[in-house]
Order: sequence, then C-alpha cells, then structure tokens
Amino acid sequence: MIEKKPQILDNFGRPHTYLRISLTDRCNLRCFYCMPEEGIELMEKPSIMTLEEIIEMTRTFRDLGVDTVRLTGGEPLVRKNFGYLVEELAKLGVTLKLTTNGIVLDKYLDLFDKIGLRKINFSLDTLDKAKSIFITKRDYYERIMRNLEMALDMDMDIKLNIVLIKGVNDNEINDFIALTKDRNITPKFIEFMPFKGNKWDWSKGVSKDEILKTVGDKFGEIETLQNPKHSTSTNFKVKGHKGSFGIVSTITNPFCDECNRIRLTADGKMKNCLFATSETDLLTPMRNGEKIDKTILEAIKSKKHSRDGMDVKMDAEHYEQNRSMISIGG
Repeated sequence: MIEKKPQILDNFGRPHTYLRISLTDRCNLRCFYCMPEEGIELMEKPSIMTLEEIIEMTRTFRDLGVDTVRLTGGEPLVRKNFGYLVEELAKLGVTLKLTTNGIVLDKYLDLFDKIGLRKINFSLDTLDKAKSIFITKRDYYERIMRNLEMALDMDMDIKLNIVLIKGVNDNEINDFIALTKDRNITPKFIEFMPFKGNKWDWSKGVSKDEILKTVGDKFGEIETLQNPKHSTSTNFKVKGHKGSFGIVSTITNPFCDECNRIRLTADGKMKNCLFATSETDLLTPMRNGEKIDKTILEAIKSKKHSRDGMDVKMDAEHYEQNRSMISIGG
C-alpha cells in the first residue's frame, strides 16, 4: 500500500483518510428506509462520473493521503463495467472495501479474491424471507443468502449491515448474534437514521443499550472489544463465540470525534458528512481541466464537528434538505 501523510484536515484537526464513493444511485432493491416511497428522480447519465473520472478522483484523494476506499451505491455492482473499474482502483494502492446487497456478488468473488478486495459489508436487515420481501419489495432472499455463503466459504471478511426498526426486525437481534457462534462473521446493528423522505421517527429506533440488554439476556456475558481507530461502531463479542458484533449508534452515541470519512456522490459532489446538506462540486471543475486538490482541502474546512451541526438532536428541517440515502451512498 502507498502511504502518504494525510493532508485533508478539518478545523478540528481530524485527518480524513477514508473515502466512500457512490458509483450509482440505481439499485435492484427498494428498501423503504433508503428510498422514499414515491421513488427518486434518478440522475441523468451525463451528470454521473464516468469510470475514468472515478479513477482520477480516487487518484487525487489518494495523493492527499486517503488510504481506504469503500464502493457503495445505490447498488455498486449494477454499475456497468464494474469489474474493469475495481481492477483499476486496485492498482492505485488503496485498501478497497465494498458495501452490497449481494444479489449479483457471485459474478465478482473470484475477481475480488484476485485483486485483494476481501472486506465486504452485506446489507441484510432480516434472516426471514417474507420479511425480506416486505423490506426490499423484491424476492431475492435465497440468492442473497447463497452468495453470502459463497463469500464466507472463500474466507472473505464479512460484516452484515442491519438497520434495526421496531416492529420490523428488532425481534431478530439474537438470530443474528447466533450466527457468530461458530463463524467469523460480524453483524453490525445500525440505529435507524433520518434522511429525506424516509419518514424517520426515533420511536421506531432501537438504541445501543436496548441491543446489549437483548443480547445479554439471551447469551450471557458480553466482552467489550478494542475499537479500531476511527471505527464507526462499538464492538463486542459474546464470550465463547467465534465472531463478534458491532453497534453503530449514530443517534444515541455519535462517533464523530474521530471521524475520518469523506463521501463522494455518483454525480461527483463531495459531502463532508452523511447528514451534510451542503456539497462541493468536484466533477465540473475536473471536466473543465482544473485541478481539484485545493478545492478538496478547502471544502473539508467547513465540516461541522458532529452530524452536520445537529449536535443535540436530529432536526427535521435540516435532514429533509439532505438527499435520500440511496442518492448519498450507503
């Protein structure tokens, strides 16, 4: 890996070394917490970064000290010529990671093995087929589970992203924990977060404390693990289990103090925070032949300390001005 001194520093002295790139706002699922019920107006093709532009953007961020790149969507694997893109990105010397719903993952596992992309997060909110159809509005459950097994058999580093919503899947917490007994797999329970059009209401959320009580009541002793630097989750393990689990407590216990993440939308806009309503256009100046490194360094200075200024509580007037989750990048 190419190591460069981090140059992207915000006004709180936080170095930004992790870039999340949304490759597309298109997806083959329709999860209600991610896509508004009325759907979204998809980006027009000319406004979306080409593959070569994504590669050039990544090269620029790498030269500014970014060492980790996560590919997201929409669903990143539906991006045309994804295989070519990921091979080219691997040549840049950054650690590549992926977030996917897993539907077409089998087409790429051998390629990932070849280029060293081994860290894969599955968006998997339920282990129940009927509930999966309810959440995603599509019937791909069996294919997803088959591809998950294939990835585990290849010893990929697998995490499961589970958005917990009361009355929907909060009764499955211990079912996910049971998967960790004999397998090196990491369920990550994510607190329900507000985005444009997803009808967020924290009364539907499940907090970190509630999750730990549910797990402890069933499985007994829970070990607290050392969290990696810049981790977005607090990490735990049931004593005696092979795998671990994490809790992403964005609402009840934000992890902003050590944030090192930047987001790049499919249409080339830099977002300093998942909840940021302001964006910096990097694609237009790049297409005009301008260097964008100074623009990036300047843009990060406007980053707020926590949740784009929603330090105390989530403000509907604020987050409804944001994009929907699917067009930000999961």
